[in-house]
Amino acid sequence: MDIHQSSNTLTLSEAPVVHYLQQTWELAALLRASDIHFEPFENFFRVRLRIDGVLQEIPPPPFEFKEQIVSRIKVLSRLDIAEKRLPQDGRMKLGLKNTQHLNLRVSTLPTLFGEKIVVRILSTDLAKLNLDHLGYSAADKQKLLEAIQKPHGMILVTGPTGSGKSQSLYACLNLLNRVEVNIASVEDPSEIQLPGINQVNVKEKIGLNFATSLRAFLRQDPDILMVGEIRDHETADIVMKASQTGHLVLSTLHTQDAPSALVRLRNMGVATYNLASSISLISAQRLVRRLCMHCRTPISVSSQLLKELGLNSFKDQTSHHFYSAQGCSQCHKGYWGRIGLFQVMPITAALQHLILHNASGPELTTQAEKEGVCTLRHAGLVQASLGITSLSEVLAHTDVT
Repeated sequence: MDIHQSSNTLTLSEAPVVHYLQQTWELAALLRASDIHFEPFENFFRVRLRIDGVLQEIPPPPFEFKEQIVSRIKVLSRLDIAEKRLPQDGRMKLGLKNTQHLNLRVSTLPTLFGEKIVVRILSTDLAKLNLDHLGYSAADKQKLLEAIQKPHGMILVTGPTGSGKSQSLYACLNLLNRVEVNIASVEDPSEIQLPGINQVNVKEKIGLNFATSLRAFLRQDPDILMVGEIRDHETADIVMKASQTGHLVLSTLHTQDAPSALVRLRNMGVATYNLASSISLISAQRLVRRLCMHCRTPISVSSQLLKELGLNSFKDQTSHHFYSAQGCSQCHKGYWGRIGLFQVMPITAALQHLILHNASGPELTTQAEKEGVCTLRHAGLVQASLGITSLSEVLAHTDVT
């Protein structure tokens, strides 16, 4: 699907701002974009959609409309149109022609040539919040299910920004969401609204941070807590203690792989005995683009090349096939949608022993691999060998470990 062919009517100079924005929302929904960027520069105004993790430019409105575009979006999202010096955040809900509704999160940022606006399109499809849809293997899914069914303990999901950590946490909460349990979450901000779960947005300006919210949660008879991110020692200390006192805690951390999460928390000042006794499972993840099934092309990959790329741990290469992206009218440059790569590491007795003895990241990784925990690179190679993604996507989003 050619993005410019889909949006060629957006460049009509006589189109009013309202009409242009409506067409932009429709196009973003059609192409399953996750974000829309409105960017002012000195001599031009750029509009881009993030589709399957990659930004793609679409025809912009006339340059003279840039102020009106910004003002219109700020009005719709209930932001102060007179405030142009400070960043602002807001939300809006819009209806489309096909009766579909979009929940949008709006962020403004003052730049040299005006306010840049990024609109995040929030998913409202609760049916997609399941572990099968995200791409967990049967074995990894079973490990995760066993961890979330425990009455207490901590489950950490790690990875860089944009790796799908929130989706994984929401999928877990969706499974746990029953009338018999009290679930509370604190996020910055909440991306998906889940009926039956008490969701709180962080508001640093008034002192409502992760730590403050968690202390309040613990006075409200919770069973399950979800913390958007562990950013500091104070938050880490509270969630560790909560997981040891009869609560199931789910949270995220920014690390490259699962073993690194333990090192990161230790560097935050969390005692090793708390790490060993609190954490049940750590899952690291990445998102890679899915190959279009209509135009993917088989390629041959030699065992020698796999070895050079650091993929020599993959077994039985000869029984699998790799594919490359080509591009056709059904996709975006050979890809359509994304799938997760996962490294799911339960904290076993052997790992607990290493944690208590301040083991390094490589030592933890070695033990995890002995217990059958695959690396993100290996998980990606499995998906590539099944024709779900390309080898280039795996190499771009994973490291040799």
